[in-house]
Amino acid sequence: MNAWTKVPADDLRDRIERHLTYTIGKDKAHASTYDWRMAVSYTVRDLIVDPWFDATRRTYEESGKRVYYLSLEFLIGRILEDAIVNLGLQEQIEDVLREDGISLQDVIEDEPDAALGNGGLGRLAACFLESMSTLGCPAFGYGIRYEHGLFRQRFEGGRQVETPEDWLNQTHPWEFERPEASYTVPFKGVIDEGGVWHPAETVVARAYDTPIVGWQGVWANTLRLWGAQPTELFDLERFNSGDHTAAAEPEALARTLSRVLYPEDATESGKELRLKQEFFLTSAALQDILRRFLSEHDDLSLLPEKVAIQMNDTHPALAGPELIRLLIDAHGIEWRTAKDIASNCLNYTNHTLLPEALERWSTWLMGRVLPRHMQIIEQIDAEHHEATGCPPHLQIIDQDQVHMGTLAFVMAHHVNGVSALHTDLMRDTVFADLNALYPGRILNQTNGVTPRRWLKLSNPGLAGVITQTVGPGWETDLNRLAGLKGFEDDAEVCRAIRGAKHANKVAFSNWVQDQMGIAIDPDAMFDVQIKRIHEYKRQLLNIYETIARWNAIRKNPDAGWTPRVKIFGGKAAPGYFVAKDIIRLINDVARVVNNDPVTGDLLKVVYPANYNVSMAQRLIPAADLSEQISTAGKEASGTGNMKFTMNGALTIGTLDGANVEIREHVGAENFFLFGMTTDEVQTCYQNTNHAREAVTASRTLKAVLEMIHDGLFSPGETKRYHGLVDQTWNYDPFLVASDFESYVACQADVDAAFADHGRWDKLVIRNVAGSGYFSSDRTIKSYMDDIWGAKSLLRN
Repeated sequence: MNAWTKVPADDLRDRIERHLTYTIGKDKAHASTYDWRMAVSYTVRDLIVDPWFDATRRTYEESGKRVYYLSLEFLIGRILEDAIVNLGLQEQIEDVLREDGISLQDVIEDEPDAALGNGGLGRLAACFLESMSTLGCPAFGYGIRYEHGLFRQRFEGGRQVETPEDWLNQTHPWEFERPEASYTVPFKGVIDEGGVWHPAETVVARAYDTPIVGWQGVWANTLRLWGAQPTELFDLERFNSGDHTAAAEPEALARTLSRVLYPEDATESGKELRLKQEFFLTSAALQDILRRFLSEHDDLSLLPEKVAIQMNDTHPALAGPELIRLLIDAHGIEWRTAKDIASNCLNYTNHTLLPEALERWSTWLMGRVLPRHMQIIEQIDAEHHEATGCPPHLQIIDQDQVHMGTLAFVMAHHVNGVSALHTDLMRDTVFADLNALYPGRILNQTNGVTPRRWLKLSNPGLAGVITQTVGPGWETDLNRLAGLKGFEDDAEVCRAIRGAKHANKVAFSNWVQDQMGIAIDPDAMFDVQIKRIHEYKRQLLNIYETIARWNAIRKNPDAGWTPRVKIFGGKAAPGYFVAKDIIRLINDVARVVNNDPVTGDLLKVVYPANYNVSMAQRLIPAADLSEQISTAGKEASGTGNMKFTMNGALTIGTLDGANVEIREHVGAENFFLFGMTTDEVQTCYQNTNHAREAVTASRTLKAVLEMIHDGLFSPGETKRYHGLVDQTWNYDPFLVASDFESYVACQADVDAAFADHGRWDKLVIRNVAGSGYFSSDRTIKSYMDDIWGAKSLLRN
């Protein structure tokens, strides 16, 4: 069934009421918003099951090549509204619920965000799954069903405090538990003289499937998340003898594996848990892949023709050794054939140019937790060295560490970057020597985002104007947005787009007032930086400019300032203390600025806690200015920059990541560029005194640092930010000081443009019109053609 063909209202009503009564066990008179949400969710899920089953049948019938996307993160956000929009049922469900006095929006907002990711990596994976479904590419996403996932963030005295996310405390209506799809995952133990591994620990990976439906409900793929279960529930004999805690150790081990995303790894036990999580995901996925393949074929040499496996970053890099182990130990294939099969199936997406972010595990830890895999890695490394003659620093094992980026690179058929600049820099910097050893292995696949969630769903006002202006069909052919270019002088279209933006800003302002008690003016410029808090993303540069702006307004409040609301969002890793200091500084500055009667509505600083997908869907459509200000050469791509552009926010940014391509597509004159280029950054680093020289040359920045140093924003604790000030003044590893003056000057250009409403309208239209390239559909088509060799199985 194609659910896009409208479900009759009576049928929809009957389905919802039946689930309310017989699945939830409530009558209308006593049903809560939660009860209605569950009933609607089960109804919508029912409508997805048929295309989901049809997609599976067609893949088997046509023996289609399947894509398997392995990712430690899938930041899927709320599922209900996304599914409703893709099925075209929004108006019908809204009408049915209204008859009983129920608001569909209230029902949607009752759904918790699935806490399965941190930021761009997980959101990209979610976009890719939706695009693969829209395109009819047979695919599975493999991840971990985290009980708590990433932490919930709150602020106490401006400081980030982490608490467990409780998204699974309620029934998750979208998943189907698959106890028959369970696999034993081994750890530790010894290898006997015959080469047989005897694990000391095992857990069971149990599958939980969520169908991911594409546009118009024609095709649905599967997100399969693994939950860890104990091999044995508990030791009854030890329990009965009174040793209750020890008796439950197997259950505790299993539950710990799928409890939290990115456990703190400052301790050896934390490192061991992270390594176990990565292997748990990888082993369960590969066992499942082989089981499915062998249900159709009996010749494992055909695996590369039927299976493409994508390793999303280095977290699943153990896929190479594990696939070899399974082929040799479980299926009796000899080494050379097993290694060739694995290499021809595997592909690796790199997401970082920071060497410290490419995972490394000590040989001691790897050998203790995964002794068989340590053997296999040593053999892969020996062959890599023999084939290339590479020096020690290019080997997988170097200085008693296993370099996971090198392992992924050596074992992959293709290695891809995620923006044109990033891919070029991969070839020239972090993987330059490996690229020389394996020429042609590195390809580019510039990231994209799904326009269904990030425009159609999150910004219905703008989406409606686009449909009225360029016609329907842009949802799956985003290049049609280019048709807007002919309307930049059309007063009616400009007014409609401006009106959609203003309505979004009013809605966000009301939400901020309700959630934070801060009144912000929707007519002010909404200047937004939302992303993981990291030094290279330079939230510090933004807050320094905010302080400089506040100081300048105080000195001359009648100078014709463009009112601004500076909006931040994002979390810092629990052990990343510099990032947590930056968060506290932003909140301390907000406390001072927002209570200053002199600056008043000319400047506000807003930092809502616990940034997630749902908050992004509120904020991105309301943004006027998108802050993409990372140090040139440090950001791989970014996807937030694409979402902002698609939603009519202008970019202030450096020539970093996908900013380069965004600027090319929207036009250089429609992009606010500042800062050094990648080459200039490298030249700057050669001057060991660059930080002090830059601060000395900028009276404005020097004044900002002195205010922070003197405790203006931390009364009673003047030394609170001496570390941040000292770093900027003396070391400045991400060149905040060196780019500061250029950034301030560019922000003045932004002020002037925003004050000219006619000019700003044209800039907005040009940005939306130029964003068509950044659809994840385009990205996935390119992966299918250039990397996976997969075909769409949609029928015309």
